[in-house]
Amino acid sequence: MRELSLNILDVAHNSIAAGASLLEIVVEENSASCEMLIGIYDNGCGMSADEVQNVTDPFFTTRTTRRIGLGVPLFKQAAEMTGGAFRVESRKNAGTRITAQFKTDSVDFIPLGDICSTILMLITMNTNRDFLYRRIIDGREFALDTRELKDILGDVPLNEPEVAEWMRGFIEEQTQIISGGVK
Repeated sequence: MRELSLNILDVAHNSIAAGASLLEIVVEENSASCEMLIGIYDNGCGMSADEVQNVTDPFFTTRTTRRIGLGVPLFKQAAEMTGGAFRVESRKNAGTRITAQFKTDSVDFIPLGDICSTILMLITMNTNRDFLYRRIIDGREFALDTRELKDILGDVPLNEPEVAEWMRGFIEEQTQIISGGVK
């Protein structure tokens, strides 16, 4: 994959397929240490110890439609190629936590890409799920929590065009602010 946001999309789809009702996606950058951490945490059905052991094997999948699952192995490879690390923690009926750590000064670091569109697509295409998106840059943070938005909006769906456009603007503006680009 040419951008990390596509890895996030792929892993999030796995979480949705696993029945998760809440997905937390964290993207944390630290300029001083040249590191980026991406965490995707869900409350889905989880995996057995055997499944966790095999999840990074490209020839292992629980799907019946295809016999190959490349999303998690490619995500792991992308992290490890930079000198970073990759971890999967999961328990049956308790959810899964995937954490990828990247060295951003590595020549093999893949750009984050259009994370705003990725998050927006996940939210608007899965309005029956909740998402908590946290973006942290050098200790400055913002969060978008669909549970809060649903409480405020009541019966107005998150995929309503005006709501989707507001979310896009919010994510873009807040990212600029914590990046130091807008005061």
